[in-house]
Amino acid sequence: MNTQTRPATPRRTRGLTLIECMVALAVSAVVAGTAVPGFQATLERRHLEGAAAQLETDLAMARSAAVAANRSLRISFENSAAGSCYVIHSGAAGSCACNGAALPSCTGAEQMWRSVQFAAGGPVALQTNVRSMVLDPDKGTVSPTGTLRLVGRGGHGVNVVVNIMGRVRQCTPTPPLNGFRAC
Repeated sequence: MNTQTRPATPRRTRGLTLIECMVALAVSAVVAGTAVPGFQATLERRHLEGAAAQLETDLAMARSAAVAANRSLRISFENSAAGSCYVIHSGAAGSCACNGAALPSCTGAEQMWRSVQFAAGGPVALQTNVRSMVLDPDKGTVSPTGTLRLVGRGGHGVNVVVNIMGRVRQCTPTPPLNGFRAC
């Protein structure tokens, strides 16, 4: 009897080939490439939402502080090449200043209550149609009224509109930003 042994067939090893890895990498790159613009838009929206909420909160705090201290408070706005900022303070229109780069400063006995800066090239910039607003302690009013526009890097913006009674509303101009009312 002749018993011949058959050569064993090689067993296929488990794992991925180089081609399979390259296909998976290419598909991942396409998916990531389509997701990045959506992520950038979401990130810009979050920055604008946060800055608008902070500005609205600061205006409400300043109005309450003016009434509680029974003295007029002012919110002053500055724009420069270094960025934009606002400072809430007591005193006249030019008594406290911020320039977007250095720390805010006040002259004389004037008191600074709060300051927020937006660096040039940062995620948000502040544009206003007024230089300052006075918060009256007796009537609780704001004079003059104004529109404070927060603009993101992508060109989207949120307007924070302050009326004579100190009430604040937010809206979005063109191009529209989802989640906000149109102006």
